[in-house]
Amino acid sequence: MAASLKGSSMSWFRDQINVANSFHLWKAFNFFEVSEVHIPEGPSIFTADVSCVCTGSDNLFLGTTDGFIHILSQTFKVIRSFKAYDTGSITHMKQIASTSYLVTLSEDLSNDPVLKVWALNEADKKTGDPRCCSTKSVHNKKRQFPVSAFVVLDDLWQVAVGFANGSVTLLRGDLIHDRGAEQRTVFESEEPITGLEAKRGATTTLFIATTGRILALIISGKGDGQPARTLEDLGCGVGCMSFDRDTGDILVGREDAIYTYRTNGRGPSFAFDSPKTSIDIFKDYVALVCPPRVPLAKSDALRKFGGSQVDELFNTSTFTLLEPDLKFVAHSESISSKVKNIFQEWGNLFLVTVDGKVYRYREKTLQQKLEILYQRNLYILAINLAQKAGVDTLQQNIIFRKYGDYLYQKGDYDTAMQQYLRAIDNTEPSQVIRKFLDTQRIHNLIEYLEELHDHETATADHTTLLLNCYAKLKDTTKLDSFIRAPGELKFDLDTAIAMCRQGGYFEQATYLATKHGENDMVVDILIEDSKNYSEALQFIWSLEPSLAYPNLMKYARVLLEHCPQPTTKIFIDYYMGKYQPRRKKEAEVIKDERSQTSGGLQNLASLIPLPYLNASRSGNAKSSISEPQVANEVEEPLVYDIPKPRTAFSSFVDHPQEFIIFLEALIEKPELKEDDRTDLYTTLFEMYLDTASRKKDPSEKQEWESKAKQLIKGKDIPVSTSNVLLLSDLSGFQEGTTLVREQQALRSDILRSYISAKDTPGVIKALRKYGPEEPQLYIDALAYFASSPKTLEEAGDELNTVLKRIDRDGLMSPLQVIQTLSNSAVVTMGMIKKYLSDNIERDRKEISNNRRLIASYTTETEAKRQEISELGAKPTVFQARRCSSCGGNLDLPTVHFLCKHSFHQRCLNTVDADLECPLCGPQNATIRAIRERQVKAADQHELFQAELQRSGDRFGLISEFFGRGVMKPGNLE
Repeated sequence: MAASLKGSSMSWFRDQINVANSFHLWKAFNFFEVSEVHIPEGPSIFTADVSCVCTGSDNLFLGTTDGFIHILSQTFKVIRSFKAYDTGSITHMKQIASTSYLVTLSEDLSNDPVLKVWALNEADKKTGDPRCCSTKSVHNKKRQFPVSAFVVLDDLWQVAVGFANGSVTLLRGDLIHDRGAEQRTVFESEEPITGLEAKRGATTTLFIATTGRILALIISGKGDGQPARTLEDLGCGVGCMSFDRDTGDILVGREDAIYTYRTNGRGPSFAFDSPKTSIDIFKDYVALVCPPRVPLAKSDALRKFGGSQVDELFNTSTFTLLEPDLKFVAHSESISSKVKNIFQEWGNLFLVTVDGKVYRYREKTLQQKLEILYQRNLYILAINLAQKAGVDTLQQNIIFRKYGDYLYQKGDYDTAMQQYLRAIDNTEPSQVIRKFLDTQRIHNLIEYLEELHDHETATADHTTLLLNCYAKLKDTTKLDSFIRAPGELKFDLDTAIAMCRQGGYFEQATYLATKHGENDMVVDILIEDSKNYSEALQFIWSLEPSLAYPNLMKYARVLLEHCPQPTTKIFIDYYMGKYQPRRKKEAEVIKDERSQTSGGLQNLASLIPLPYLNASRSGNAKSSISEPQVANEVEEPLVYDIPKPRTAFSSFVDHPQEFIIFLEALIEKPELKEDDRTDLYTTLFEMYLDTASRKKDPSEKQEWESKAKQLIKGKDIPVSTSNVLLLSDLSGFQEGTTLVREQQALRSDILRSYISAKDTPGVIKALRKYGPEEPQLYIDALAYFASSPKTLEEAGDELNTVLKRIDRDGLMSPLQVIQTLSNSAVVTMGMIKKYLSDNIERDRKEISNNRRLIASYTTETEAKRQEISELGAKPTVFQARRCSSCGGNLDLPTVHFLCKHSFHQRCLNTVDADLECPLCGPQNATIRAIRERQVKAADQHELFQAELQRSGDRFGLISEFFGRGVMKPGNLE
């Protein structure tokens, strides 16, 4: 007996193992908390008298075999009971969602089933029970078969009842108000009806399940009245058909699998090999009650073991909750008692066993379920579960990150990185970056850093690290792809440019700076890093004036060193106010003036996205500069603030030739301000002299000095006299000093400068040029010629010329000449013999002439005195016969004057005591006026002293003033 029991037990366990193996590919979890419900009324309320259960309106409805309906609250307390039928058992109930209507169906095998509709919110006036809205007997052509399926549409307009004999009766009409509802048999079959479900839409379809077929029948809408259409020639058992309201699918449970059906046929299915007695839909789960596969016969040994215990053991069913979409078992347990009812309300699933016990199945929270999955490292399922639950992206990212950590620990770095990338939005980047800093995982690190930039969450440090990774791998392709990515900038620009420059990727740095308008940085890279001076100058020339100027000034010396001619040209254009950005296609090649190797830099102009930077170049060709061939289109001149010319002077240090070109161009600019004009001329004059001083060839030196001299010739020269003198003296430019002194009429200074320089030819030249205008120079020259034998020898015959000029102009007396020449023992008497003899002979002649004049003046004076004396002492005889005025013969009255002139009285205008001869009067008036002036001048001592200072012949001047009476004793103070 023991062996028989053992064998039977082992057979039963093998059956259970087979059931488990039917879904061995599905992972099983415990996602539900199971608890037994405490029934306040006691378990007797769920005893064998309860024939059906339904839920709705937050209540539980129990139908009994004796026709009663009990309404229970959430606490399972009976809140209302009423007698619904006098006879028969209530086998089916349906509470219409969102309404207060309850549909019940009672049957006994002696009469047709009775359908009633109850208004739970209304009370019957007589009994106080809920009001019965309508009562209908369901006909089955007078065939007494039990009702096996029942379905009510939500609008209470149609009710379908299936019978065990294979017929389906459809009630249609206003069942609420009991108005003309009709019924008819819409389907008949030899197979019992095992399930009915209705799906509403454009048409209302009734799904019919029999033991051998699944059919679809249109009961409302287009196609109504057509025969039922077979969807599949396989049926199901009673209770194994359910309707999924979320998807609109019909679920059918068979022993091998669970199938889905739609109006157009069978849908997807999933295998679950086990007998099934019930299938229900709870949220996303399919609830199954699975009995043992094969009932075991009771042997004698089992009977001896104990009949009741054996029944309990072999009647054990399995209750399973499946998640068909994610393919896992959410809950599975063995139920020792037979399952009587399953219902769902208040967000939970409830199971009622035949012994009256009620079990509540409460789904665990999503976080609890995820923790279970984490413990089993089922992160993919956790992700799918979270996504299906509709959690936000941030919560999903936590799962991705946990999954990534798990894969990282396993060494699956590539897959781990994929998870980190999916969780990038709310993951601290440093947590991931630290994991992949190893060189062997640098590709994963690059992938993560790139994604950070794509999400625009990268910091400057991330950009630095990514560019360092590219540099480590020398992956120029990825670097180019990164910095040239279209769309908005996804990284810190300054950091990217700095890292490219640091790593030697000057092309990429130039591209970034140019693309994002960092003009100053473009110039910095081209000059400081790439050493591509011609490209830098070309780029500067393409900018607007306000942008070009600071860059030009910053690198002026470097550009002048390597590209002197075009740099000078842009300086001239800018300071002349003619600057124009080169936006036209120009055939201009600006190359460095010293040969450079191309290195890693290849034609940076191609990286600069400017339409006007299109210069032809050859890799190792010598630099050549040609004038731009600009299109004939005339551009409007730009208006900008022209800086003062002196701001550019310091840029040309060590570049004198270019500086001279710049200055020469600017002095031609019209409307120069006075201070700018002075700066330009003064600086250009200095540069001419500086250039001349550095020339070794006399002809070249003379050429530059001629330019300097030409610059300061003429009137109104902007260069100040002091500057010309200073610069000329510092440069040893004698002609400059001379020219200034000429312009300032400082001829004596010119001569003195030659004398101080011992420049005898210069003295002679200056003497011949300025001597006629300033005779005093001959006196200075005479002293210079007599200063040394060498000077006297160099002067030659010029000494005699000077002596003649001094003698002719009376610049010096012979005594003064002798005193001057006697200061040195250079000039001999023989050299001035002729000069002295000529002077002595001239003096003798002058003395003789003076003596004759003295004798003449003495004789004349004595004669005048005698005449005056006679006029005062002797009578005067007038013998004139004609009038001195009209020439007519004199007649009385006549007027005679002592001057021997006689006039008719009538010819004189007036006759008084002061009358004066009309003919001699003007001469006498002149003499009197002269005398008056002399008398007045006698008191003007300042005038005498001033004339004495200016006079070259002071002795003659004193004699003249003696003659005027200045020195008379009466005038002396």
